[in-house]
Amino acid sequence: MRTQEARAPRSVLLTALLAVVVTAGVIVTVVLLRPAAPTPAGDPGVPPVSDGAPSAPRVNCGDSACREIGAMTVGGLPVVLLADSSGKQGVVRIGADTAYPLIINDRGVTLKGDSLRCVDGTTPVCLVRGETGRGVTGELFVARGGIWRDTGKPYFSDAGTIALHDVTADGVADVIVVRHECPGAQSGSARCQAAPVLAEVYDVARGSVGCTRRYTAPSELRGWPDVRLTRADLRACP
Repeated sequence: MRTQEARAPRSVLLTALLAVVVTAGVIVTVVLLRPAAPTPAGDPGVPPVSDGAPSAPRVNCGDSACREIGAMTVGGLPVVLLADSSGKQGVVRIGADTAYPLIINDRGVTLKGDSLRCVDGTTPVCLVRGETGRGVTGELFVARGGIWRDTGKPYFSDAGTIALHDVTADGVADVIVVRHECPGAQSGSARCQAAPVLAEVYDVARGSVGCTRRYTAPSELRGWPDVRLTRADLRACP
């Protein structure tokens, strides 16, 4: 007698086939939904993603890295004073992409946290001051037409005070330099240091516009050390 092979019921075969199809569908779905592996930074041909913020210029202070020691906002722009660890080499950064190494670096100045002073106005002005062994030296930056420039003329005070104030009341800060009035004596000498002082005022565009009367000491000047003068305080310089 011929023996017949046992056959599985059709319903069982359909169930098994359906299970295979469902399993395959699940595998495909998992593969499609799996997040892509992050691209390592610096891969060839892949540009870095920018966060949209402007990058500051990379500058050095002399032979050393710079550190921020002072900052102000003037004319809508950040003005930052950078210096090396000893404060002997400085750079002024204005906005995001302009940096000026200081001329007064060569004058032996020491820059500190209060060395930067800015005054807003119709013409924004910034002054960087640093102490030397003989007094204070300052460097002026002026914005005209939205463009900042170093005026290129350092100011020197043998009495230790250089300030900004709108003395002439024209909407632009003037430079006030306090100095000893010692004709015939060398600046910084004992004789000159014992002489009376006066303040000379410089318009940032026109130069000297006058001087105050003589005072026994700088502390007698109104507002000293952040000296505040008016046009009425001025007369012809001796």
